[in-house]
Amino acid sequence: MNAVDILCLFGSPTNREMAELSLVYTRGCIDALQADERFRFVLLHVAPGGVWSMPDAAQTTAIQRAPALSFAQAVAAIAKLPVAVGLPQMFCHAGMTSLRGLFDLLGIPYIGNPPVQMGLAADKRLARAVVAAAEVNVPSGIVVHADGPVPAVALPAIVKPAVADNSDGVSLVRAQEELREALLTAWRFGDVALVEDFIEPGRELRCGIIDRAGERVCLLPQEYPVDADVRPIRTRSDKLAPTADGGLRLVAKDAASTWIVAPDDPVVPVLHEAALRCYRALGCRQYGLFDFRIDRQNRAWFLEAGPYCSFSPQSVIVVMAEAAGISLPDLFAGMVDDARQEFANTQDIVLH
Repeated sequence: MNAVDILCLFGSPTNREMAELSLVYTRGCIDALQADERFRFVLLHVAPGGVWSMPDAAQTTAIQRAPALSFAQAVAAIAKLPVAVGLPQMFCHAGMTSLRGLFDLLGIPYIGNPPVQMGLAADKRLARAVVAAAEVNVPSGIVVHADGPVPAVALPAIVKPAVADNSDGVSLVRAQEELREALLTAWRFGDVALVEDFIEPGRELRCGIIDRAGERVCLLPQEYPVDADVRPIRTRSDKLAPTADGGLRLVAKDAASTWIVAPDDPVVPVLHEAALRCYRALGCRQYGLFDFRIDRQNRAWFLEAGPYCSFSPQSVIVVMAEAAGISLPDLFAGMVDDARQEFANTQDIVLH
C-alpha cells in the first residue's frame, strides 16, 4: 500500500503566539502518526512577517535552518509535489480563512472545514446569530464598538472580543464600574466586543461531532470544572501556559481538568440535539466542536463553535473519538478518505 502524501500547513503570518501554538499541535500530530505507513507528511510553514519555508521536521531548529521562500516560490514548490491531501494546522484568523483557501487554489482536497465556515465560526457575532436562527439557546447580548459609549447592561455579564480564541480578553463583570475595564480588555483583540448575559453554572461542556463512513456521529461530551464561586468561567490559564523558553504548552488534561461524561448522563441527549443543530446551521464538514453552558434547569446555552481539529493526541475531537473506540490513526485515515472522496465527487460534478 502506497503512503498518502499529506501537506501540513502550519505557523502564522501574523502572530508569534499563534505560530507557536500551531507548531505545538502540528508536532503532536506528526509524532503520533508518522510511524503509520499509510501517511507521509510534507511540511509547509509560514512565519510571522510572511516568510515561508518547507522544513523537514516540525521543530523550531528545522524551521530556522530551512531556506526562506516567498509566497510565490512556496506555491510553485507545492504545485510540483505529489500531494494528495492537505491538513491545515493554523489557528490565527488569516490561517483559518484566507490561507486555508490555498488548498482550493492548488486543487488539493483537504481535511476539515472550508474557509467560509471557519470565518463564520470565528466571528462570534455571526456564529451566535446563525445558531440562534436554528433554535439553539443563545445568551442575550449586544455588540459594543470601541468608538461607542459604554452601555448600561444587566449584570452579571460576560464581556469578550467578537473574534478571539483561548478565552483571550474574556471577563466576568458583576458591577457596572467594572464594565469599561472589561471592554478595554476585549478591545485589545479587535474593535468589537460582545456583552452577553452570564449563564450561571451549572456545568460547562464541549460536544464534538464527526462525519464517519457517511454517517454523522455525536461523540460523548467533555466536561470542564466550573463553580459559581471559585471558578465561574474558564480563563486562558485553563487552556494554555507559557514555557521557560518563551513557547507555549497545553495545560494538562488530567481527570481534575477535564473528563468525558458518562453515556447515561442526562445532559448527553440535550447536548447532542443542540450540537447537531449548530453543526447543520454552520455548514460544518467532517467535524465540529461546540461549547455550551448547562444551566440549573438542564438547558444548553451556546457559547462558541470551534470547527477545527489538529489531530494531536490532545485535540479534543481526538480524545472524544478515542473514548468512542476510534483510534487517532483510524480517525485520521477516515478523514483522509472522506476528503479525497468529496473532492472527487465535486470534480465529477464540475466535469459533467
